[in-house]
Amino acid sequence: MKAIVTVMLKDGVLDAPGRAIGHALTTLGFAGVGDVRAGRVIELELAAADAAAARAEADTMARKLLANTVIETYRIDIRE
Repeated sequence: MKAIVTVMLKDGVLDAPGRAIGHALTTLGFAGVGDVRAGRVIELELAAADAAAARAEADTMARKLLANTVIETYRIDIRE
C-alpha cells in the first residue's frame, strides 16, 4: 500500500515560501495569481494488510513526525 501525506500550513499562518512563489509568478508575467500556499507531499510505502490499517498507520506517523499539528494540517490518500 502507498500512503500519500500532504502537509499544508493552516489558514492564517504566514507562508513565506508561498508568498515568494506568488511574487515570482507575478514577476514572470502570470497575471491573476491570488494567494499561493506551499506545502509538502510525503509518499510512504507501507506493508499494511488493508487500506484502513494503512490509513491508521500513516495518521499516527503524521501526528508524531510528519506534521506540526499546531500550525499545519495534513491529508492522507491511500493507494493500493
